[in-house]
Amino acid sequence: MSGTAAPWTSGLDRLLEDGVGRLRGRRYGLLGHGPSRTAGQVPAHLALAAAGVTPAVLFGPEHGYYGVEQDMVAAADREDPWTGAPVRSLYGDDVASLRPSRDAFEGLDLLLIDLQDVGARYYTYAATAVWAAEEALAAGCEVWVLDRPNPLGGTMEGNLLEPGYESFVGAFRTPQRHGLTLAELLRLEASRRGWDEAGLEVWPVAGWRRGDGWDEALRPFVAPSPNMPTLDIAAIYPGLCLIEATEVSEGRGTTRPFQLVGAPGVEPTALAERLNGRRLGGVAFVPTYFRPGFQKHAGEVCGGVEIVVTARGPERWRMAPVRLGVEVLFALCEGMGDRFRWREAPYEFVEDVPAVDLLAGTDRLRRAVEEGDRDGLEEWMASWEQDGRVFRQEVETRDGFLYG
Repeated sequence: MSGTAAPWTSGLDRLLEDGVGRLRGRRYGLLGHGPSRTAGQVPAHLALAAAGVTPAVLFGPEHGYYGVEQDMVAAADREDPWTGAPVRSLYGDDVASLRPSRDAFEGLDLLLIDLQDVGARYYTYAATAVWAAEEALAAGCEVWVLDRPNPLGGTMEGNLLEPGYESFVGAFRTPQRHGLTLAELLRLEASRRGWDEAGLEVWPVAGWRRGDGWDEALRPFVAPSPNMPTLDIAAIYPGLCLIEATEVSEGRGTTRPFQLVGAPGVEPTALAERLNGRRLGGVAFVPTYFRPGFQKHAGEVCGGVEIVVTARGPERWRMAPVRLGVEVLFALCEGMGDRFRWREAPYEFVEDVPAVDLLAGTDRLRRAVEEGDRDGLEEWMASWEQDGRVFRQEVETRDGFLYG
């Protein structure tokens, strides 16, 4: 479990270097998952145990502490086989299970949070972190946030979530690509909610700047969830997650989730030509067929496109993934006609609001797609610039930025 020196130092590594003594004699919990590792690739709970400060309990977000479960699949409580610590799931089979109860922190005096976010509003770890911190502080626990970089850097893109569209995949009023780290998001919400922050402490990333993104040549990217295995996928996820709101496959059940998009009966060449004609920077659309092993259209051959990320280095973080997802959605509806369908099943336990509205944080996207209203779509996307200015100003006013 050894590795080379990292170009930046995570909050976890800083804690292990300088703060282990503060953990001695304390009964604490750790909210973490697969990427909660040291620079040498040692899982956080094992590194802490080796330092003589074993967590009393482990908390797992969506997908579970070990990242076993697929999306929207409940994770069960269990026992950690290495330390014997109980593992408590913070993602169950109903909406009430998504917000930890105050009782979950009974008997603890500290909660450590070490989760790898990917910079998208839909990614549920931020909601779990904020809600867990809120309940832990109310229960009398201190909260330490061990921060990690935003893999997409600091660029913001998309619209602010409108009132009435809040959900587990849109818990906070941010753009789809928010440009913050998990600790920055948590600090922002702490300010918005008026928390007494005396018990809240952030361990920032050392040696990382907001514009850096993530360089795989310097430090490996560890999949934070089962369908987020690569940086290319993370780079397009803030837009391609919108396909989850349709009956078109977003590539789950294949080895290229979010890079493969299609459905039975879709003509690949026509879709690829339509999308390549939009001249979206940093990607190419390749006509293809694929067969998902599970989820939508499992076992069926789907026609569609493979989205190849051609941008590399800093250019990858200058892409506009939210616009990319909107363009794919519009092209699918335009090309499929009456065969295009929105998702009808409940989405993250919400039944009365369409999934696409929850993800978009508004009904403007759905209405423009349904009506084939290209002008309305462009007008909506043009409004993102103002939303971005409003959001950035709020973060600055609340002193939320931690990195240059």
